[in-house]
Amino acid sequence: MSALAPSTINADAEFSFSTADFERVRQLIYQRAGISLHAGKQAMVYSRLSRRLRETGHRGFADYLQWLERATGAQADAEWQEFVNCLTTNLTAFFREEHHFHALVQDLRARNGKPLRIWCNAASTGEEPYSLAMTVVEALSANAPVHILCSDIDTKVLETARRGVYPADSRGLDPERLKRHFMRGTGANAGFIRARPELAKLLDFRPFNLMAPSWSALGEAFDFVFCRNVMIYFDNPTQRKVLERMHAAMKPGGLLYVGHSENFTDSRDLFRLRGKTIYERV
Repeated sequence: MSALAPSTINADAEFSFSTADFERVRQLIYQRAGISLHAGKQAMVYSRLSRRLRETGHRGFADYLQWLERATGAQADAEWQEFVNCLTTNLTAFFREEHHFHALVQDLRARNGKPLRIWCNAASTGEEPYSLAMTVVEALSANAPVHILCSDIDTKVLETARRGVYPADSRGLDPERLKRHFMRGTGANAGFIRARPELAKLLDFRPFNLMAPSWSALGEAFDFVFCRNVMIYFDNPTQRKVLERMHAAMKPGGLLYVGHSENFTDSRDLFRLRGKTIYERV
């Protein structure tokens, strides 16, 4: 919808939602999470945030947004997190973009015996972190000195990731991996699988916002960073800012794995292309 469209986006909707409300949502999510919502996302914003209006008792978006910006203390912190959770996208699967995991096997073995740190910074519901853990176990061993930090801005999906429980027919898992790395549920849990402890012990789940003023909480520098299909939600200045900070958080020669539609050739001073959607820290 363009700036010339009527001020009310959908007059028949349950909640009043104007063009001005949508623009305010765009500004707030950009400030909070660096996410750049394009002008065609009105329906998505309405659908995802309307639940918060119902749960908080607000009649319209203007009322909710005003309340959100004026709230203070723990209540404000909790609702801002809900706001961000509603507007983030979580599309994932086990061993998605499988070529990355084949490449990671070789890179892990090349560094075998050294303590290694991996950062998965869009952990979502956990399929990617557990895929990384399976790759480590298969390439090295369950006792390899590897630490995998798994972060996401969305606290709700991280709760799912920590549980490590998934439908038994989850996409990306072959029968051999199901048998080796997961336990099948019985009784009320039939049809579900749980990641074995040897995988879970490699993973450290915690919430983290890439727009945070400091990245010091991440700890020591990383050997590998999986930041896949994250930058597509950022505008160019935000991408550059995140890449600069990521460069600082990685070891020299560290590897950055990105999504198939992401291209950082404009940041050759930070990362050089080493393989298919894999960049090496300069």
